[in-house]
Amino acid sequence: MLVVVDAAKIDALRETLGPDAPSVMFADMAEVGANPARIIPAWRAFVDAHPKRGLRGIGEPIWAARSSAEMVECQRHEALLNVAFADTAGFSLLCPYDVDALDPAVIEVAHHNHPVVVSDGAGRASLAYHDVDVVEAPFAAPLPDAPDHAHALAFERDSLAAVRALVGSRARAAGLSAERADDLVLAVNELATNSVTHGGGQGVVRVWSEPAAMICEVSDGGGVIEPLAGRERPAGASIGGHGLWLCNQVCDLVQIRAYPEGGVIRLHMYR
Repeated sequence: MLVVVDAAKIDALRETLGPDAPSVMFADMAEVGANPARIIPAWRAFVDAHPKRGLRGIGEPIWAARSSAEMVECQRHEALLNVAFADTAGFSLLCPYDVDALDPAVIEVAHHNHPVVVSDGAGRASLAYHDVDVVEAPFAAPLPDAPDHAHALAFERDSLAAVRALVGSRARAAGLSAERADDLVLAVNELATNSVTHGGGQGVVRVWSEPAAMICEVSDGGGVIEPLAGRERPAGASIGGHGLWLCNQVCDLVQIRAYPEGGVIRLHMYR
């Protein structure tokens, strides 16, 4: 069993379990799920490390202090769990929700994302559950518009250097450390290169600062339709698939959208 919750709950569980505590593995969700897209890879590593065994997990990625952007991505993560482990036998995962602290709308979405709901110790099928076919459709939840003060730059293959220069200069102006600024430049360059290669040969990058974060957005005429893109570790010798994985490893939040007019990927790097 692996339990991924916050540090205070881990301490309380260990105390309650007493001598049985060593038989349970624990991980701090504040670290594992700081970027919600990193949680499925953590569960995948747990499953792969214990083949042919009955596995149980408890994961709580959603709590009241999450930002609105993080909350949407956490909800997307929970929906995608049903895709990622649809064919994994012997793995049962419980997702606790604090119904007193969370907005009722968040609880409503939980009923969409979980096939079984347990309340007061009794489990029942969720009549509002969105099955895997719905979840696998391209994700088109709206994003807030970029602000008017965002720096926008249209690019194609010959102007990728200008994209890197823009992101680097704005990241330094926003106060990011040199290492985090370099990580953001690397991530945006991966996305822009993908736009040139697979997104119609061109795109637009927008860069702006918010009080808590530096944000970069890359849009193009393509769109990510693979639901687990960026959440599955690419095979070492594979060609392609590394860009979104890299973005999720170095950025604090990655929002992937596929609209009829094209795709948008928004990267958040917290100060």
